[in-house]
Amino acid sequence: MLALLMPGLAAAEPPGVGDHRGGTLHLSAVGSGGTLDPQVNYTSEYINLFATMYDGLTGFRKARGLAGDGIVADLAEALPEPQDGGRTYVFRLRDGIRFSDGRPVTVEDVAASMRRIFRVGSPTAGSFYGAIMGAKACLEHGAECRLEGVVADPSNRTVTFHLTEPDSEFLMKLAFTHASILPADTPDHDLGNDPAPATGPYRIVRYDPQGGIFAERNPYFHVWSQEAQPDGYVDRIEYRFGLTDEAAVTAIANGQVDFLYDPVPLDRLGELGSRYTAQTHIEPHLTVYFAPMNVHIPPFDNLKARQAVAYAINRHAMTILYGGPAIAGPLCSMVPPELPGRMTTCPYTRGASLENPAPEWKAPDLEKARALVRESGTAGQKVTVVVANRSVDKAMGNELRDTLRAIGYEAALRPLQPALMFSYIQNSANNVQISIKDWSSDFPSPSNFLDDLFGCENFHPGSSSSINIPGFCDAPTQALIDRAKTDVTLTDAARNDLWAQVDHRIAGLVPATPVIHKYDVVFVSKRLGNFFYTHNFGLFFSQVWVQ
Repeated sequence: MLALLMPGLAAAEPPGVGDHRGGTLHLSAVGSGGTLDPQVNYTSEYINLFATMYDGLTGFRKARGLAGDGIVADLAEALPEPQDGGRTYVFRLRDGIRFSDGRPVTVEDVAASMRRIFRVGSPTAGSFYGAIMGAKACLEHGAECRLEGVVADPSNRTVTFHLTEPDSEFLMKLAFTHASILPADTPDHDLGNDPAPATGPYRIVRYDPQGGIFAERNPYFHVWSQEAQPDGYVDRIEYRFGLTDEAAVTAIANGQVDFLYDPVPLDRLGELGSRYTAQTHIEPHLTVYFAPMNVHIPPFDNLKARQAVAYAINRHAMTILYGGPAIAGPLCSMVPPELPGRMTTCPYTRGASLENPAPEWKAPDLEKARALVRESGTAGQKVTVVVANRSVDKAMGNELRDTLRAIGYEAALRPLQPALMFSYIQNSANNVQISIKDWSSDFPSPSNFLDDLFGCENFHPGSSSSINIPGFCDAPTQALIDRAKTDVTLTDAARNDLWAQVDHRIAGLVPATPVIHKYDVVFVSKRLGNFFYTHNFGLFFSQVWVQ
């Protein structure tokens, strides 16, 4: 399969800036990605679109490959040097930038946007921005958030951030879409179906959660930094919902759709490899599939029950269900193999343990898993596996359901519409016991997988923006996380060693079990040119053109 698809990796070099301007880019997804609020939405389905519409003070360089991991100044004139031992950052706002409704972007908008992250309960408020002075009070009382650590000075267009402790990744976190700068009068609640004024080359002009997103050029946009926010080629972007992933692949082959967000179904991969190699791309993307387990309700409030699942999952079968070893592989760490700062051994495989791990995953150990289920006293309990209603996810969900039955549970599968599924499994009030979810990095760091998904500050009971899905909080683990984030005296090697220790502790307590890591198989239409893929946003919509 890999040999068949490799020709699709080549990307044409773009001609002059003025060439290929115009037309409509047609995108497809099985269902909507939820809210249009860029400070709340945490789905990759919309984040790569938001990256063409909204800007933060910093941004990821809009470039292919590893160059796209770099941080550049976006709405700020330059990247500031940290002061006071990494506790103070002073940004100067660019002059002359306007929102898509014509209003100028001001430092008051910046300060209000940072407060709003806490007032709306953004999923990353704690893990990304919790070091800002005043953030602790804002996390406890969001509606009253003042965030004293962000100080705007209109006289010289500066915004100063005061942190309570250093954060070695702060500039990267400001580049994520949750730190998008919005008008100061943006309501302090989830915008839902109402788009906020944009600063980038495109703005949303119409949204139907059942039908699609329709975007056009922002009439007030001008290029202030080609690296941070280049102009777009197409005039319109139509992101339509409702086609199944199977139907969307057929529509791309017929030239009716240009790009499919959802994974390509397994039964179509051979067809792409044999008939559409020039339109098929295999791209590295820092993504894992994992199975979070609710540590507060039966049966997975029992450590042995969680360990049983980790031993029982057939990661080879899951790899095949995703598309085979050319595009996926078994995963024993919660951090994908492309990143440092991870556990490099495998404790949950046949013949291994935490004390005596194997160098890699070999096979499931169903006998050990059954014994652990019996020892836990949870045998025979009912378990429901929640997955997204997509071909690949349902196939993996069926495999996990059958595995749970094989080790002693009465298991069932519950597929949900993708956007609903993600918010549903986050909300502890829904009592989701176990699920399968893919997770992609927001920036290239193990903290995206270890702090975001398991940090104590990211569990919000009863909230649909609680990215710590298992509800996990362990003080020794949190202490390691905090030191890895804040100790500016650490070398890169020492910091990565700390993250590896975090990974190992999480493996021991098993609030979730890793399943597979994957590459993206991106199938595009013949008329789509200048294939432009970045690690952080996937296919970058503003930089492709249509013929």
